Amino acid sequence: MGKLLRLPYLLVALMILSIGYIISCTHDDIIIESSATKITRGNAILLPGAAGDTSKFKLDKAHSNVLWSANYLGAAGLLTGRFNQFGMADISDDKEITYATTGQPLPDVDWAFYESDPSKTFFSGYVQTNTSNTGEPARDGGCSLTYLGTVAIVSGTQNLSIQNIARIKTTKVELDPASNGYIVTLNFTWKGNLTSPLTKSLVGKLSYIPRKRVQFGTAAAYDVFGLQLKFQFNCRDFGVTATGVSDNIQIECNMNFNNK
Repeated sequence: MGKLLRLPYLLVALMILSIGYIISCTHDDIIIESSATKITRGNAILLPGAAGDTSKFKLDKAHSNVLWSANYLGAAGLLTGRFNQFGMADISDDKEITYATTGQPLPDVDWAFYESDPSKTFFSGYVQTNTSNTGEPARDGGCSLTYLGTVAIVSGTQNLSIQNIARIKTTKVELDPASNGYIVTLNFTWKGNLTSPLTKSLVGKLSYIPRKRVQFGTAAAYDVFGLQLKFQFNCRDFGVTATGVSDNIQIECNMNFNNK
């Protein structure tokens, strides 16, 4: 009889041990992964300089671009294009003129990049709005000039007059706590269809494509790196009334540099 009374207690003890074993095994098999982005940054300091100075960098305009996009009719697929003429110069009032040249009218030297100290990073840039290129010549040389408040291209010139440039200039660059990139506050200045230029403070995202050594064929090796800036603005603020595009215009600047 005593043995029979002890049997339920024995079964309960075995059940408790089994449950504990199952729980412990289950916990051992769980892999908890952090959702946090792994952020790694180096200490690159990249500065502008003249051609031939391999310690400094030059804008490789031929392999760079400034792209724009907007929703067609505010709801349909994207309208896209690029600006054929752009640069990285801080244009003062006295430089807002038309230059008799087919090359870069101003040196592309108004920038500096400090990978781990963005308080020292800065850049300025511009596009010539009459060089917007959608791949449809009739549109680019026709209605878009009216929408952008500018004039047609004159062969052999670079038009940096106030009615034909949109400019950006950083006011603050900070580390992005959620990625390897940077948060950029910038002034965007454009006349558009207004009577005088308007400046709006905007926030964008900057990415750094790390410095790398490259070599092609028998040519001497050289270093390259890239900066990508993305931001958007409301074109209605600048007097653009065309209903063919949505309010918000997305801008993507892909700047490549080399030390050749």
